[in-house]
Amino acid sequence: MTLRAIKTRIYPNLDQQDKIIANFGYCRFVWNQLLDMQIKRRENGGSYLNEFGMNYLIKQLKQEYPFLKQAESTSLLHVSRDLNHAYQKLFKEHKGFPKFKSRKFPKQSYQSNSVNKNIQHVGNQLRLPKLGLMKFRCGRKIEGKMKNVTIRLSATGKFYAIILVDTEVKELPKTENSVGIDMGVADLMITSDGVKYPTIRFDKILAKKKHYWEKRLARRRLQVQKEIAWDKHNKVLVPREISDFKNYLKAKRMVAKYNEKIANQRNNYLHNLTKSLVETYDAIKIEDLKAKNLLKNHKLARAIANQSWRELRSQLEYKCAWYGKQLVTVNPRKTSQICSNCGYDDGKHTLGIRQWTCPKCGVNHDRDVNAAVNILNA
Repeated sequence: MTLRAIKTRIYPNLDQQDKIIANFGYCRFVWNQLLDMQIKRRENGGSYLNEFGMNYLIKQLKQEYPFLKQAESTSLLHVSRDLNHAYQKLFKEHKGFPKFKSRKFPKQSYQSNSVNKNIQHVGNQLRLPKLGLMKFRCGRKIEGKMKNVTIRLSATGKFYAIILVDTEVKELPKTENSVGIDMGVADLMITSDGVKYPTIRFDKILAKKKHYWEKRLARRRLQVQKEIAWDKHNKVLVPREISDFKNYLKAKRMVAKYNEKIANQRNNYLHNLTKSLVETYDAIKIEDLKAKNLLKNHKLARAIANQSWRELRSQLEYKCAWYGKQLVTVNPRKTSQICSNCGYDDGKHTLGIRQWTCPKCGVNHDRDVNAAVNILNA
């Protein structure tokens, strides 16, 4: 059995929307309270509380703040689990310190466990904890045992339910083929078979429309800040908030809409490519790239970020695990400067050199295809 997440678009009515947004607030409040308690314990010389200790504190918070009893109970337990994981990453992996959450953050979410069949698929509707039945739309059939659901609000105001199901995924038939893949900027992927998958700059396709609204957003933001500052300076009886400025909110929503569209187009393109690769090859070898270091090149940073190499690799990882294929990561050092025919090291080539001839064996190489063959042979 395999855990699989299925993302569905849900259409809650106004009452259900109010309950969802209220639950975002309950989870955010509990997170901030627990994080504040943890910080004060450390300042006073106390020890860090684990997940079970925080679960006990949630019971105390419900007595102190009765409105928390209206929250979906298992979603509050996920808050303590997530905070515990954040501290584990801090101590073990030296990640950043957990931060307080803000209601102004455009993306909000909470997670609920499946208990006594409170998450069900009924025809064209989903039954969700504390919310009841609501219409949904999904690109695939929901099959398997439902484990939990994550309710999410996007920056564009759309509601989603990501359902985690325990299901069986059939392995794809073996092809006895292997491939090496070189990542690029001009071309997204170059295989050792000589196939080049082109880069599609989705950000440039929608650049004019996005820039149109970005200019208006910047101008309206300045206007909002001036008017709020004027209200405070003149001590107006009813000072306005950002939520009162409809034109500013419209521009902000439109910029988020184009950002979301660019991300969706890019993800769809990557999903199609990775599924094709997994169906065609049994063993896939890719470069172990450190994109964070490559982004320091400011001339190529935007183009490199657009490639989404990390997302491409993560998709290959879980799809290979699902379908019984093998993914191997290879150190990319010198893959583009060593002759794949005789092994001669021709030294470092600048990015402008796309083809070169080996001085030892005389074979003319396409730089990217040669690197892909070396990755395959590594």
